[in-house]
Amino acid sequence: MLETQPELQVVAEACDGSQAIQKTVELSPDLVLLDIGMPVLDGLRAANQIRRVVPQSRIVFLTQESDAEIRSAALAAGAQGYVLKSNAASELLSTIKSVLWNGHRTY
Repeated sequence: MLETQPELQVVAEACDGSQAIQKTVELSPDLVLLDIGMPVLDGLRAANQIRRVVPQSRIVFLTQESDAEIRSAALAAGAQGYVLKSNAASELLSTIKSVLWNGHRTY
């Protein structure tokens, strides 16, 4: 879905939280899209590390976790956006664009 948007460029994909950190350090992307339930290193811990080593990269979570405490933990980890997978078709692109171009947090 993201690759069909001419104003967005997917520069890398990661299969786990550790690889997400590594690729973020290597590429310094404008935005990192994470899941809470990533293997090896969960998305919350990965976000905390990304925030420390590449603070200019914005973070959006795309997850199935609807729990308010987890959403709060994502905010505390530095996320600017949080989209439930069940709402991805209608909310993901607008959230990413809002975070990238307006700097707005979207939850």
